Amino acid sequence: MEKRALITGITGQDGSYLAELLLTQGYKVYGIVRRASQDNCQRLEHLLPCLTLLQADLLDQTSLMAALEEAQPTEVYNLAAQSFVPASWQQPILTAEFTAVGVTRLLDALRKVCPQARFYQASSSEMFGKVRESPQTETTPFHPRSPYGVAKVYGHYITVNYRESYGMFACSGILFNHESPRRGVEFVSRKITQGVARIKHGLDEELRLGNLEAKRDWGFAGDYVRAMWLMLQQDEPDDYVIGTGQTHSVEEFVRLAFEHAGLDWRRHVVIDPRFYRPAEVDVLLADASKARRKLGWQPQMSFEQMVYAMVDADIAALSRAAKPQARAA
Repeated sequence: MEKRALITGITGQDGSYLAELLLTQGYKVYGIVRRASQDNCQRLEHLLPCLTLLQADLLDQTSLMAALEEAQPTEVYNLAAQSFVPASWQQPILTAEFTAVGVTRLLDALRKVCPQARFYQASSSEMFGKVRESPQTETTPFHPRSPYGVAKVYGHYITVNYRESYGMFACSGILFNHESPRRGVEFVSRKITQGVARIKHGLDEELRLGNLEAKRDWGFAGDYVRAMWLMLQQDEPDDYVIGTGQTHSVEEFVRLAFEHAGLDWRRHVVIDPRFYRPAEVDVLLADASKARRKLGWQPQMSFEQMVYAMVDADIAALSRAAKPQARAA
């Protein structure tokens, strides 16, 4: 049987890396994109000749069913969400519609159109929130600390429910923080590396950040999409924690990024209370032993390598942007 994958959120960081991986595995890859006035396919430009993009929306089940009818996928990866945690306090209802109820719309569309397809749900370490134990495993109780985290808990459990109610091959990957040069600039990791690049190029003097003491288990997005794929290759559906098993503070991320560019972060970083969360998640740390044991998965890129790659990419991007201006002058 031809391997056919449908990816929601294909224009995002994870979607682009997953599409690359699936194409190398011989899949015919379909991606769901929302109708928008602006093109949002920058991360996919090198892949567009190999992809089929379909217009649909997690707010509209009819459009999801139409996309499934056309793609007839053997695997469906739901990566779409309102995924920027700070925005979930500003838009809690919209976050719930996309990140929680949207999962139900997609699962129910899948049940009706192609119930034999295997389904992956992008769950999140933000579900653990105010952690009850450390490190966190698949059985650690959830205590989300943001509307985003709450919505992800719903999406996680509705996936479990459809698996148990209808016998669907439905998995959730509880992914801890994963970054790359393709990360959106609104996320703190990319905000840091882009800030470093702008300071290095003399475009800015300071970088304003919030809580530097928060600790996260950070990995490379390219490694994590491989775990998504592996989950859908197993004999039985299950849920898996994916992370590195190491925790690093935001301050450590900042220090490494600035040092890599030959800068002293203390001269440039300004703490701004506006960027503190209403309810903070202090520390997240994954126990991915189940994924190592059952999937044979482990991360390939270290935290330091990831930070350096992001800094290098942002510095290089600004250098390329400056060259046309230099020629024009």
